[in-house]
Amino acid sequence: MFKQLNSKRISLVLAMAAMLIGVGCVIAAADKRPNIILIMADDMGFSDIGCYGGEVDTPTIDKLADRGLRFRQFYNNAKCEHTRASLVTGRWWPQVGASATVHYAAPTFGEIMRKAGYRTLMVGKWHAGETPHQRGFDRHFGLCDGCCNFWNPGHARPGEPEPAKKRVRRWAIDDKEFTPYTPESKDFYTTDAFTDYALQYLDEYKNEDKPFVLYMAYTAPHYPMQASKQDIAKYRGKYMMGWDKLREIRFARQKKMGLLGDHVKLPPRDGGLPAWDSLSQKEKEAWDLRMATYAAMIDRMDRNLARVMNKLEALGEMDNTYIFFFSDNGACEDSADRSTVEGSMPWEVVSYQTQGRVWANASNTPYRKYKTFNHEGGTHTPMIAAGPGVPAGAYTDQVGHLVDFLPTMLELAGEKIPSDLPGISLAPSLRGHPVKRPPIYWQFGRAAALRDGDWKIVRYGKGKNVKWELYDLATDPTEMHDLASAQPDRLKKMAAAWDQWWAEGKRK
Repeated sequence: MFKQLNSKRISLVLAMAAMLIGVGCVIAAADKRPNIILIMADDMGFSDIGCYGGEVDTPTIDKLADRGLRFRQFYNNAKCEHTRASLVTGRWWPQVGASATVHYAAPTFGEIMRKAGYRTLMVGKWHAGETPHQRGFDRHFGLCDGCCNFWNPGHARPGEPEPAKKRVRRWAIDDKEFTPYTPESKDFYTTDAFTDYALQYLDEYKNEDKPFVLYMAYTAPHYPMQASKQDIAKYRGKYMMGWDKLREIRFARQKKMGLLGDHVKLPPRDGGLPAWDSLSQKEKEAWDLRMATYAAMIDRMDRNLARVMNKLEALGEMDNTYIFFFSDNGACEDSADRSTVEGSMPWEVVSYQTQGRVWANASNTPYRKYKTFNHEGGTHTPMIAAGPGVPAGAYTDQVGHLVDFLPTMLELAGEKIPSDLPGISLAPSLRGHPVKRPPIYWQFGRAAALRDGDWKIVRYGKGKNVKWELYDLATDPTEMHDLASAQPDRLKKMAAAWDQWWAEGKRK
């Protein structure tokens, strides 16, 4: 009987312990801070994805928009490394530096979020000197440089020709660096490989109590235009309508879906670009192939994002994860062909073409100019936010910028936001409460701009003869009516503010 009583007591104790452990798990789950995923496309224009007016098949991104919030006014820094500097540090790039060799002069969000108790993960393009693993990311696989061959970013594999490239690029896997990285598999494709590693990380840390930050910086659809023969076949011939008609169709779709107001006007085709109807049949077919490849690259990225979303669902993390999708700058005007074999096709490793200014003008619909310009076409791109408490299928006119991601992440994580960050937390606007923001500043090369409220000054060029332009974005978001001569006092005040920002930024 004594043994039987002890056995009952032991069973009771074990049952109570199991119950307490279960309660503890429930409490931990209820108190769990949200995961955060940042997904960045590369050189993708405002109108390229379906939920922003495009015809490219992007069901995963569109579904994200359906369950989240679309920003009508979200900005970047118009250039790869400058965008990444502000995104990663939450600072204006002159304060921290921006180049392929820079050592950022401020903590990264990898360092800050890791200190806050988050698992920090990254795949894709970094574009700085120190590696992500050296700057706060627990894991990283990807390109540390600017752009690369999608089929093989390294040297020739046995039995294959040397890949077309601008130059040898630096890669890293955690603490190991490769110059270059030559994958063994002949089925390698950067977009797929970045996703493979992201899924591997999610599986590896799925049993941790701590939340995670996952930064996915895809290289698509940045040149070179490279995609599989099967993926391109889906779009081949669809762009024989030409860039003029494509701009009109996308613009009409943007109006119909409520992305653009009735007052928004479509600017004429950018100066110096040919009309589609002026081309020969052979030229049309060649340009159709370029745009079909560009579309296929975005399509492939979207299908890879579906793999990420499915993994989140399988892990039971979807409802506790904030997901942000955006682009590093507008579409690129580079129109070169750097293929090493004349007439090579984009599914071959020796092919190296760009999208071209003619199609980039359409990708940035309805905005003017391109990557490296501080006009809206260079800096104004999509941003989608989804997660707990975010209204489904909604739009917001909240003005946002990449410097806002760090304070936003900190607020979502329940952490204190440093008072010296130039950005604002977008967390209130994610729940339908827009917040007032300070001015936004830009500079890259010959380009400069400042937005303060609805007013924007912008210029492109060097020297005393280069004049500022002035636009009222509330009434003229496509920058068609320069008000510089009509409002000289406003222009002078804003120009002085930009000069002060630039001088102070350079000193730091």
